[in-house]
Amino acid sequence: MSVQTIARRYATALADVVQQRGEAREVQQELIIWGTTLRSNSNLREVFANPTIALEQKRKVLNKLLEIARPRPTTGNFLKVLLQNQRITELDEINRKFSQVLDDRAGVVAARVTTARPVPATTQQVLETRLHSLTGKKVRIEFDTDPELIGGLVTRIGSTIYDGSVRSQLEQIKEKMAG
Repeated sequence: MSVQTIARRYATALADVVQQRGEAREVQQELIIWGTTLRSNSNLREVFANPTIALEQKRKVLNKLLEIARPRPTTGNFLKVLLQNQRITELDEINRKFSQVLDDRAGVVAARVTTARPVPATTQQVLETRLHSLTGKKVRIEFDTDPELIGGLVTRIGSTIYDGSVRSQLEQIKEKMAG
């Protein structure tokens, strides 16, 4: 079974629990912090990934960390389940899927807009409105800059890309001229 399939199953199960308890965004934020902690600490990552370290030793490490951090019980229990099932090293992928599941259930779609220069706030609002009318959903936009675009913008929503960049238009003209 692929990591994405496994991550989706954990994410969906967690979403069911946290939405029932009304703590979805809080648990999501705590898990993001845990993911960052695991990613940034190579020793900790090695302890949880190393198959030669006994599960009981890993459990002691996790319990000590939980004691220090004091996350919500739901977050702590979820991390314990991941550890028990040897999936704690896949927390980043589970977090990505968890975010997608929560967004889907809330009717939100994530978009990434890349422009050559920073976009003014008023233009961001106009773009958000247009993407909302295009998708029929509330849109959460992340903005990036890439000077190589020259001008215009590239918008990615899921696997769909809308490329209105000057660079792309110039490449199309070049292809047409080349025959």
